[in-house]
Order: sequence, then structure tokens, then C-alpha cells
Amino acid sequence: MKIFRNFDEADSIHNAVVTTGSFDGVHIGHKVILQRLKKLADETGGETVLITFHPHPRKVLYPDTAGKDLYLINSQREKIELLQKSGLDNLIIVDFTVEFSKITSVDFVKNILLNKIHARKIVIGFNHHFGHNREGDYEALRQLGIEYGFDVEEIPEQDIQNESVSSTKIRKALLDGNIQKANAYLDHHYIIMGLIQEVNPKLREIGFPSFSIKIEEESKLLPPNGVYAVSVTDEIQTFRGMCFIKKRGQSSTEAVVDFYLFDTPEALSGSSAIIYFHKFIREEKPFNTPEEMQKQLQIDRVQVDELIF
Repeated sequence: MKIFRNFDEADSIHNAVVTTGSFDGVHIGHKVILQRLKKLADETGGETVLITFHPHPRKVLYPDTAGKDLYLINSQREKIELLQKSGLDNLIIVDFTVEFSKITSVDFVKNILLNKIHARKIVIGFNHHFGHNREGDYEALRQLGIEYGFDVEEIPEQDIQNESVSSTKIRKALLDGNIQKANAYLDHHYIIMGLIQEVNPKLREIGFPSFSIKIEEESKLLPPNGVYAVSVTDEIQTFRGMCFIKKRGQSSTEAVVDFYLFDTPEALSGSSAIIYFHKFIREEKPFNTPEEMQKQLQIDRVQVDELIF
């Protein structure tokens, strides 16, 4: 997957089949769009393109209201990782600013999608809006397609067991600690990706030598404090284990995220890891002595060990 940081870099894309959006979570609805992009690109000998935005538009446009407490399912690095696995050919990450937000939907299509990306086909999700004041929609795109000679498709809303899927619903499921519901919406496991830190000395002392992972973005959404069944990969091997989350403030970068591996390697390969969340086990609770904590973690381990994952 090629990654571009501006539109001028992306002028070599051939027969572009394009979609746009934040794609937070890269959930099942996003995957349907990406699969459709690939099918259309294969039919035309073209390349798939996603134009996405960083920071999230709400963070820029409504910093004191809708964007203030907006936590995202994925950090930018996590989103890139998931999009890479999806088979996307080209990712264009737009530096979203107030100035960029003022581009009209018509100018966005004419000056960017057509003149810079040379889009042949444009695919959008259900009820997608774009351009200044979200004025652009499927019908506006369809009319522009007739005028300028490109094809437009709208992908229907996706649902799981008759319940529509959205990044908002996934965020709520994660904040409720409902990992399994969030994973069903996502069509993959919720992940935390980051740099591996020093082993937590308190947990080592009671027989649970654990690693910490550094959260890279303050707006990364974290599930509630507590213990989780997880698997962890260092890009070479995958291990089963438990993850302990403890938030310390509003910023996720202040949170403590430790993980204990059942088959602890001598050392994890590389400097980063990905934690895949399977199930919420229990809420965080205080302990009066190290022995109390050790006894509870032994119980937690047995419970996680009985799970099939």
C-alpha cells in the first residue's frame, strides 16, 4: 500500500477507483466499501484509493463541542495497519484544517478527485456527505458524474443481526466494555498498537512479569479499567495473555496498559506490539496486599485460560 500525505504526490495513480471518509475502526461497513473498490479496480485495471483525514474533522471544526470528547477507535498507525491488511492500493492522508473544510463539494470533486486523482469511479458509503457544510451527497455526485464522465456508487448501510453498524455504535460498545459486540461490528478484534515499555515491577514481584505498551495518541479510545483476555503479536509470534487497563485522566496517553503473556518469551521481538482484545474479564479493584492481587490474578488467569481464542 502506498501512502501519500498530499494530493500532488498521488498524480501517478492509474484508473483511480476512489472513496473518502474517516474510516475510524475500519469496520465491516468500511470493508464492504473497500471490497467493492477492489472489484471495480480489477474490472478496469485500476487502483483503489482511500482519501482520509487527520486529525478527525470533528476535532478541528468543533473542538469545544462535538470534537472535545471524541475518542477514536484507532490511532493513525493502527488505521494504516488495518487498511494495509485490507489490500488497499493507495492511502491519501489529508491534513484536515479549517481552510480545507471550506472547499465546496463541487470544487472537491473537480479540483481534487478529477484533476489531481483522475478518478474514474467514486464509491461512497450510505448517507455519506462531503464538502463545505457537508453539502455534497450521493445525488450531487451522481449529477456531477453525468456532467464530467465518471461513475458513482452508493453502498447500502451494513447491519449485524438487523442492527446497523457505525463507528459511533462501536465506540459505545467499547466504552461499555462489550468487547465481543464491538468485535462483531468491526469484523476483526479491537486493537491497541504501540511501543513496548519496561516490565511492570509490581506485577513481576508477584509472579506475573508484564510489559507495558505506550499509547501514542491522546484521543485513542480505551475500554473501561479492568482485566481483558487478549492475544499479543510482535509481528513474528502470537501469544495468549491478559491485559490490564488503568486510565489516569482525560488523555489516553496517561493511561497504563500492561499485558501479561501466558507463554512468556525471553524477549518480545522488535520494539512494538499489537494487542488483540477478545473479552472483558472483570473490573479493576483495589488490593490491600500483594498477596491479594496475586490470588486474584491467578483466578483471572484460570478464567482466561478456559476461553477458546
